Order: sequence, then C-alpha cells, then structure tokens
Amino acid sequence: MSIIDLRSDTVTKPSFEMRRAMAEAEVGDDVYQEDPTVIKLEQLAAEITGQEAALFVCSGTMGNIVSLLTHCNRGDGVILGYKSHIYVNEGGGLSALGGLVPLCVNDGDGIPKPEEVLSFCRPENVHYAPAKLLCLENTHNACGGVAISPEDFLSMVSLAKNRGLSVHLDGARIFNAAIAWGVEPIVYTESVDSVQFCLSKGLGAPIGSLICGSKDYIRRARHWRKRVGGGLRQAGVIAAAGIIALRNYPDLRHDHEKAKILKDRLTSEGVKVVEVSKPTNMVYFDVESSVDEALLAEKCSQRGVLFNPTPEKIRLVTHRDVSFEDVEKAAKVIAEELCRLR
Repeated sequence: MSIIDLRSDTVTKPSFEMRRAMAEAEVGDDVYQEDPTVIKLEQLAAEITGQEAALFVCSGTMGNIVSLLTHCNRGDGVILGYKSHIYVNEGGGLSALGGLVPLCVNDGDGIPKPEEVLSFCRPENVHYAPAKLLCLENTHNACGGVAISPEDFLSMVSLAKNRGLSVHLDGARIFNAAIAWGVEPIVYTESVDSVQFCLSKGLGAPIGSLICGSKDYIRRARHWRKRVGGGLRQAGVIAAAGIIALRNYPDLRHDHEKAKILKDRLTSEGVKVVEVSKPTNMVYFDVESSVDEALLAEKCSQRGVLFNPTPEKIRLVTHRDVSFEDVEKAAKVIAEELCRLR
C-alpha cells in the first residue's frame, strides 16, 4: 500500500540532485568558517533575503532561539503572538534559555493587532519588562498557513521600528508566502532586523535553517549558536542540499496547487474546511466534538493516509512527495472515514 503523508512538509526526502550534491560537496570546518559549501549557502541566503550576512543552523527552532538571544538580554520583553510557533511549539526556549519575557498579543488573523503591539510599547518603568523585540511569523502555521500580505507585513514592521523595537521574522515558510502573493522573498525579508527560514520543510533539504541579518548581528549570532551547541564541522555535506533547495524554491507553487485541489475535494465531500484569506500548502478542517480525532487518524492511516490527530481542527500539509493524484485519493479517504465516525 502506498503512503500519502500529509502530517507535515518536514517529511520530504532529499531529491536525487540533492543527494548527488551532498556526496560531491567540498567541505571544511565550519566553526573555523572554512567550509566552502556552507559559505556559498550563507552568501546565497543573504543575497536572496537582502541582508548582509547569514548563518547556517541545525533547525528552525535553533534559528529562532539564537535570533532572540542575539537581540535581547535576560528580562527583556518579546512581543509575539499567542498562536505563534515561537510561543507555542518551541519548548519555552525563549524563557528557559534566554530568560526572556513573552508579551503575548492577538495574532488570530496571522499578524498582531497594531493596538496590542502598541500597548506593550510603554514608557520606562521599573515594574515592566521592557519590550525590545517584535516577532512576526509568515506564513503563519496555526492560522491555516495563511500568507500575510506585503502591505500588512511592512506596515507592522514600520510601526514596530517607529517605537524603537527590533523585528525578527520567523519565516520558516517565507518562500511560500512570497509565492502566494507573487513577490520575491526580499519584499518581506530586507525590512526586518533578522529572519529565520527553514530548508527542511517544503524546500526539501534533509536538515538546516538560515538566520540572516547584518554582519554584526550574524557575528554575535554565531557566538550564540556555539553556546547552544550548534557549532558545525564539515557541514558542507548538508549545506549542499540547501543550495539546491534555494535555487528551486519557485517549485513550491505546485504544493499550493495541490492544497487547493485537496481543499476543493474535501469541501465537495461535505467536509468543513477552514477558509483562509491567502492559503498556501496547508488545509485545516473542523472535526465535530462527537468524532474521535485519534480514531479518525488511525482509520485513515490503515488506508494509507497519514495526518496528525489534533483536537477540533486537523491540519493537512502538501509537499513535493505528495502527487496531485495523492491529494484526490486522500480527500476521498478522509471524507469516507469521517462520515463513518459521525
């Protein structure tokens, strides 16, 4: 039985082109900044994002925590959405490792409300943790994979900087956002003080993320990467796949097309799909309280369709290793099993 894995775009496997590049990669010790393939990847990332420099790290979570630690000191406040990946899905690292104070705002539409951000831009007062950093997420995972428009995004960045805040972009899937709006990634990334994006999601590399920022910022981030155990040696072996991934990022548009077909087929089968203003490669659907999500996932997995069972809303993620035919079949299986359990 063939498997249709819709749990996440992190399940993508490296392509033959990536594997060949990895096997042939020229390498050196990256802690000494002597790995030529890593250097090439970092230069490419900086160029694409419009930043001065970049740093290769092991994961998106590492990229975000290193970025926050570089921006802030212990006791500083970080404004971020209560649905954001940094706040919800990164093990509380900003507090556990950085001693940072999360100042949570409403990001239910994928981007914080301006008035809530401003509410934390308070005059200096010994009673408050001073807000130093605003974190934005684009695309926004927990909000249906929505892509935030360049206009709304840049307006929020401008508001933050006018109030003296630095801005970090958790751009794990920033290339999906750019494709959804028909713009180059630099439209989002050159305006922020730092950006992290993942190579190991839809881009299909086996491992790794990049942090991009000014030369001084990346110099300090490199120190923090070492402190959290992220110093790399002959990392060109994995960086080589990242170079291929970045060169091929326009192919992500096919994942969006697959997600639209999946959404349309589920809707036609009577499944209550969550509407998103600017969708990308994710489809969320509602599950009635009478339906056991874990049982639904189990029944679908027995028929070769995988997804993670979560309360109320279930996420399906399309990617390179799922075909157009696969999403048609997955929609049919999900609808049938959901009907049986109602």
